[in-house]
Amino acid sequence: MFCFQCEQTAKGEGCTKIGVCGKQPDVAELQDVLVYALKGLAQVANEGRKVGVRDEDIDHFVCEAMFSTLTNVDFDPDRFVELIDRCVEQREQLKKKVGSAGGWTDYTSGPATFIPAPTKEEIVAQGENFGPEAQKPVLDQDILSLRETLTYGIKGVCAYADHAAILGKTDEKIFDFVHEGLAATLDDNLGVDDLLGLVLKCGEINLATMELLDSANTGAYGNPVPTEVPLGAKKGKALLVSGHDLKDLEQILKQTEGKGIYVYTHGEMLPCHGYPELKKYPHFYGHYGTAWQNQKKEFAEFPGSIVMTTNCIQKPQDVYHDNIFTTGLVGWPGVTHIADKDFTPAIERALELPGYDSDIDRGSVMVGFGHNAVLGVADKVIEGVKNKDIRHFFLVAGCDGAKPGRNYYTEFVEKVPEDCIVLTLACGKFRFFDKKLGTIGEIPRLLDIGQCNDAYSAIKIASALAEAFNCGVNDLPLSMVLSWYEQKAVAILLTLLYLGIKDIRLGPSLPAFVSSNVLNVLVDKFDIKPISTPDEDLKAILD
Repeated sequence: MFCFQCEQTAKGEGCTKIGVCGKQPDVAELQDVLVYALKGLAQVANEGRKVGVRDEDIDHFVCEAMFSTLTNVDFDPDRFVELIDRCVEQREQLKKKVGSAGGWTDYTSGPATFIPAPTKEEIVAQGENFGPEAQKPVLDQDILSLRETLTYGIKGVCAYADHAAILGKTDEKIFDFVHEGLAATLDDNLGVDDLLGLVLKCGEINLATMELLDSANTGAYGNPVPTEVPLGAKKGKALLVSGHDLKDLEQILKQTEGKGIYVYTHGEMLPCHGYPELKKYPHFYGHYGTAWQNQKKEFAEFPGSIVMTTNCIQKPQDVYHDNIFTTGLVGWPGVTHIADKDFTPAIERALELPGYDSDIDRGSVMVGFGHNAVLGVADKVIEGVKNKDIRHFFLVAGCDGAKPGRNYYTEFVEKVPEDCIVLTLACGKFRFFDKKLGTIGEIPRLLDIGQCNDAYSAIKIASALAEAFNCGVNDLPLSMVLSWYEQKAVAILLTLLYLGIKDIRLGPSLPAFVSSNVLNVLVDKFDIKPISTPDEDLKAILD
């Protein structure tokens, strides 16, 4: 195996024996086969568009399948075999439709002709031919770097598009770009400048995708409102929901009504407490735990059942193996998977487990500062800046992880001067989410914008402030200090680059899949820089 798609990749170079995330070599190879097969399906879909042939089921399938290959989503090799077989079957069916419409389908080689071997073990062996390591000897390293960057950005786009589609929101231009981008990674006629253009186009499409997802979330559950969320517990049975999927949480809340079970969030589900249509459930109580990488310890101590939605699962420990359930695209071999959204198995397990024997007070945190809430007090923000009560804004956001170096973000926030405001989103906030930073006037100094999925809110807030001050976003007293881990973060970074945002500080380490030449281009054009120390970075920003 070889995988370098996440920030924690071994030695900062690539995982070759087992993934730092827990991914086994067979799963890594199967994911490489699936991505390769999806590129072949994308080639056929592109030809189909030329003759007016498109298939909504295939559009959705490609996004789901790409999402499945993100870090910490699906670790079940059998499910990847099913996806590979389904991909090839759909490709052949689409070829017939395209051919009947007069389109070109005379492929003689490459992924559009790929046939998986008859057994799982043989398909795993095929995967050795398709990953990035197999391409190193035959490709220019800058071309490989940009192809991988584009692929990972598309994975992030597919994740956000899938979330939106679950809530009934889709956009053909997103699906069209996914096919276009995947097929482009096979085109030997595309040089560095061509691929860099596609990478930035991926950022453009991701912006549209995040806007679509924002519309889907707020359309279904209302605009988030500032909400105090308990970090303790209520006496009674308990069910914990982790991941990112709002609809799964809604279904669980509906299905647990009147059963004496309190529902808690974990990880990226924390911002769900701010949505009016979710917070109306009286048994939706509070938040438990912190970021995904701490789940082994935290889940072992949780006295109820656990449902994992979308990504962020780690290898379940024996002590809670029978208490954890997966749904949607997430999976782990041997863990009960709830495919039909009937969460009865998880509910019954919650009723069997002891739950909490008394109320527990561990304080609280505030959530719900999405773009609607922040822009609702924009006049106070603008007044605070003009009066010099607010000196600077920091967006300290992104993914958390277990790799050393992430305490930087805790220390950075702790050292931010008292006349500055910190905006945050995604699970990186768990390094400092419970810090009591106080207020500037009526405005909290720590504003939780939401999930990584809510990055659109941060962009909209920045754009509105720039408009109010009649300047560009780069001219605002705003600095972005970002942490990354997986491929949704890659897509968000590409969006910021597409928007022309400069002087982004990125850490805790730079992507291993970005070659030195490509990195130099990004530094020259966008002034991206690695984090150093909190003191040095704060001094450089504020002086």
